Amino acid sequence: MNPTAFEPLPTRRAVRLFLAFALAYFLSTLIRAITATLAPTLVQEFSLGAGDLGLLAGGYFFGFALTQLPLGRWLDRLGPKRVLLAFLAVAVLACLGFAAASSFGGLLAARTLCGVGVSACLMAPLTSYRRWYAPAMQMRANSWMLMTGALGMVASTLPVQWLMPLTGWRSLFVGLGILLLLSMALIAWAVPESPAQAAPLAEVSQTAPPPDTGYAQVWRDPFFRSLAPSGFVCYGGLVAVQTLWASPWMVKVAGYTQGEAAQGMFWLNVAMMLSYLAWGSVMPLLARRGYSAVFLMRWYTPVSLLALATIAWAGPALGAYSALAWTLYCVSCTVGTLAQPAIGMAFPAHVAGRALSAFNLLIFSGVFAVQWGVGLAIDALQAQGWTLVAAYQGAIGLYGLCCLAAYLHMLRARPHN
Repeated sequence: MNPTAFEPLPTRRAVRLFLAFALAYFLSTLIRAITATLAPTLVQEFSLGAGDLGLLAGGYFFGFALTQLPLGRWLDRLGPKRVLLAFLAVAVLACLGFAAASSFGGLLAARTLCGVGVSACLMAPLTSYRRWYAPAMQMRANSWMLMTGALGMVASTLPVQWLMPLTGWRSLFVGLGILLLLSMALIAWAVPESPAQAAPLAEVSQTAPPPDTGYAQVWRDPFFRSLAPSGFVCYGGLVAVQTLWASPWMVKVAGYTQGEAAQGMFWLNVAMMLSYLAWGSVMPLLARRGYSAVFLMRWYTPVSLLALATIAWAGPALGAYSALAWTLYCVSCTVGTLAQPAIGMAFPAHVAGRALSAFNLLIFSGVFAVQWGVGLAIDALQAQGWTLVAAYQGAIGLYGLCCLAAYLHMLRARPHN
């Protein structure tokens, strides 16, 4: 039998599988972004300083990044279903622990465990799609998972603000824990127990799998290395801008009020959600016509570079159009998210979990580096006598140069089929 042949997944099973994973990923991104909405309440109730609040937000990313490398091995060895259910059980306990916390230390520990518990919510589905979906459907499923994640970030803003007076933040986290339990039940019902159960849908080979080489096969791969800088700087930077720097820019550079900035971020996240919906809709058609993820990244990444250069150069001159400019930048960056399923498809199915987790580690390391690095650059430029507005422009300009370097590195690499 052809080692790469598999039968198409029936539509009903494909939808059921996707929805089970999508609910868990929706909840994971809601949990990721919810601290921004709860920040004023937590600051008041626990007397938190700015450093405490930053550490609390960063605890999620620390717990998330901590698990990525072992997660890849577990996904390949144990299968996505068992791994994701085990991690979500940790997330349920973490949400209940956050709801019951009576000190900053308790909040931080629970927040870090939240990052650990939801850290498989995207990697497990992508590993499953690699095994059980056709290549074009993998690209669609990836984009629609990210759309679901963007919806979770939208839900963490105004809807959470509406619920807060009715439920309080502690009951809100209890509710999140209950919803995570519901998602676990759906995954247990919809996802095959192991790759063996999905044999008619997976890649089949008559030869024994090669010996386990850990992550060496991934790190040595030229295609992986060609996209690594883009994943770290461009994809990670997109998340950093979306979750941190776009809003302060609107307030401190463009002169928005806090309410105007919040509204701008709401519509930015809505635009992101719609862009992921669009990519998922068109990718199967584009794939059938021979347009690969790397081809699209090569041609459309310059749009994001131009948008970022305009933002950095024009600064306050953009005025009321700043939110629109940041939205254009973030939406044009979404082409870079196609790299993740492309990485998964570039490796054999038995290595896909490690490849995807390694790339995800690069992305979230990039989120941390860009979030921190832009802040350090702003402080350093101000120390050199720059105004606050000019320092913001200079820091974003430096970030843009890093994105340009990553893009040029990708152009130098030989395309992968």
